[in-house]
Formats: sequence, C-alpha cells, structure tokens
Amino acid sequence: MQHLGPGDFAERLEFCKWLNGSRQLHRYSLFTDESQFNRDGVNNTHNSYVWAIENPHATVESNFQQLLSVNVWCAVLDDQLIGPFILEVRLTGEAYLRFLQEELPRLLEDVPLNTRGLKYFQHDEAPPHSSREVRNFLNCRFPVRWIGRGGPYNWPARSPELSPLDYCIWGWIKELVYSVKVVMRDELLGRILGAAGRIRNI
Repeated sequence: MQHLGPGDFAERLEFCKWLNGSRQLHRYSLFTDESQFNRDGVNNTHNSYVWAIENPHATVESNFQQLLSVNVWCAVLDDQLIGPFILEVRLTGEAYLRFLQEELPRLLEDVPLNTRGLKYFQHDEAPPHSSREVRNFLNCRFPVRWIGRGGPYNWPARSPELSPLDYCIWGWIKELVYSVKVVMRDELLGRILGAAGRIRNI
C-alpha cells in the first residue's frame, strides 16, 4: 500500500490528461520496469500492490540457507510484451545505461520501424533511472519522447496503477513462476522465460 502525498493527485491528473490527449499515444508508449524474483517467491513490494481496506500481511517460511535472486526487465508496447531480460543482480546507473545502450536496441528489433520511430520511452523513479548519464542518453536517443524524472514528461510518483507492468504483468508472471516451489537458479530463469512466453502467446 502506498500513501499518496498532498501534491500527488494534481500530478497524476495532469499526466493522465496528457496521456489521454491523443487516443493513439498509449499505443506508442513503451512502459518499462524491473522486478526481483527469488527462490522463496517473496514478491518485491514495490512491484506487487494490493488495493484493500485492511493492510494484508504474509509470511513465507524459508528452508534455504542461501537465497538467490534475479533482477528482470520487461516492457509493454501496445499489446506486445518485450523481454524479459535478466539484469545484473544490483542495478546501478552505470549498469542501467549499459543496458539501454547495448541491450534495448536488440530487444526492440521485432517492433515495426514506424512504431519504433514514434514511441515514447517510460520508466519510473528508481534511482538508477535518474543518473545524469542516463538522462543525457535518453535526451539524445528519445528527444522530447521519454517519460520519467528529469525528462520532458514527468512520471508521477507513487503511481503503480498507471503502468501495465505493475498493474498486471509482474503479478501474472509471478503467479505462474511460483505455482510450484523453486529450488535452483536455472529453474527460476526457465520459469520466468516460460511464463513470459505463455503470456505473449495468449
């Protein structure tokens, strides 16, 4: 659950008005996000939201002496799921910039050229997204066509329900991945890729 601040409503309303200003804009918005998966199936609370009157609490017993975790990047563009891509364990501004420069173009190869030329790149306010080098790169690569902190269009803070990844995709993937307990890292990776494949083919 997230507490909304006094200025959040106005920022969210302004963003939604801008997004709804063009009926086609949502089709060209590349919504991106990262999420962490681990062996115990404990969801990162930043990527799993429950809208309820009461605050739910859950505990998971762990019988493992050593935990493993995997950071995963995904994107949604119109009705297309892009990724997943396995990131370095600790995402830094430098690692994120390297991903944008080297991996993102490859991940977008199947996107039609006319769509690629019109797309808006979106990411949230995670600290690695906000480094000066990342912002400079996005200003060059997507001039006036990116959404995020320090960009031409601000992504409203505390707005998980505005992103299809937070609102739907991460929960869906994790439900499939953790339907059976995970033991090994390779098994976890295979389930993540398999879950994304199932979703993509629906």
